[in-house]
Amino acid sequence: MGFVNAFLRSVRCPTLHAVVKEGVNRQIPLRMSHQLLQCRPLMISHCRGNQEKPSAPEKLDLDSWKNILRSATPKTVGEEEETEEETKEESTIESMQKLVDMWRLAGNSVPDCVTTEELQALLQLNTKSSRKKYLKLLMIKELKKKNKQRKKLEKQQSPRDFEIPQRSSTYLVKHRTRSEDYFHAWRCFQAMRFGQPLVFDLAYDHYMSQMELENTVFQLQLSEGFNRKTMDPFHIHFCNLQPNGLYHKQLVKRYEGAWDNLLITATEKSYVDLFPKDQLVYLTADSPNVLKTFDHNKIYIIGAFVDKSQKTGVSLANAKRLQLATARLPLDNFLKWNCGAKNLTLNHVTEILTTVRDTGDWKKALTAVPTRKHLGCWGERETSEKVSNNQKVFSLLKQKARDGQKGD
Repeated sequence: MGFVNAFLRSVRCPTLHAVVKEGVNRQIPLRMSHQLLQCRPLMISHCRGNQEKPSAPEKLDLDSWKNILRSATPKTVGEEEETEEETKEESTIESMQKLVDMWRLAGNSVPDCVTTEELQALLQLNTKSSRKKYLKLLMIKELKKKNKQRKKLEKQQSPRDFEIPQRSSTYLVKHRTRSEDYFHAWRCFQAMRFGQPLVFDLAYDHYMSQMELENTVFQLQLSEGFNRKTMDPFHIHFCNLQPNGLYHKQLVKRYEGAWDNLLITATEKSYVDLFPKDQLVYLTADSPNVLKTFDHNKIYIIGAFVDKSQKTGVSLANAKRLQLATARLPLDNFLKWNCGAKNLTLNHVTEILTTVRDTGDWKKALTAVPTRKHLGCWGERETSEKVSNNQKVFSLLKQKARDGQKGD
């Protein structure tokens, strides 16, 4: 290259410029030295690089060819729709399974086994945080199940000390479990004909997340079990229960085949269509009216709604839209709510209503409220304050007597 640069500086040939501009032409006579001819391929390649580059080969559109080949096979409209839906469902479930596996490898709180139903529930969740919370809940349930199985195996493997139980003489004959079930079922059957109705409004599934919905259904199960074992049970109505809806699927899953045998009324109709409006009272914590006495001629409605995010006013707005009377439990009149939230579970509300109906004593009924939410009743608080004041006066008198003795 140094020789070429020195030669180009010393020799200025018009024919060389013609070669550079117009390319190499074999008809043009050139008298160059042998050293210049050795550099000829470099100059030719440089000139060819400046010329127009050849166009890239056209790419084949494989998607169009696939569509043409698929269209060649005749299919009915129903078969095409079914195949498209199946591929979409499989792809989404497979993608969700891959995402769960990736989170498990990343060290997140993910269970070891995830069923297809749980994957479908994950697909219905929109945000990433809600999916992680749901997977964490599944992992906690899986750990509890594993611990239970482990303790069961340890109990089976551990040596047992067989002891003959001592029989206590009693004149009371204990009923069998099946006899107790028949007895409770008979009382529930009588309540369905003559008992006072108690309505649970199941119209809040679109306001809750998957975890809140499962918690709601669990509380409904506890409420139904408590009502079944009372002396005078309510006639429970599950209104606005859509078939194959979220509530219905969770209830069928919870009861494990016993859902069709429950002695309750489960309907997709509204309570407005079943009972007159003047007898309905909607129980909500946002109501300005306080329920002072229990009316046996009224039909009380409880909203099956668990909201950890504190969505206030939803049930009250629903009652106002239907032009129904509203009321709230007299929690402030009997309990000191300095700590804790004023939200009660559905089974606690059912227990409070049952006790008030049977005894008419609100203090006895409100003992069902967990003690972690309040500091006791107002009467107990006043007596405790009196005792504490007397103790303060007694301690002051003691201190004065000691000071007098020291001064003497």
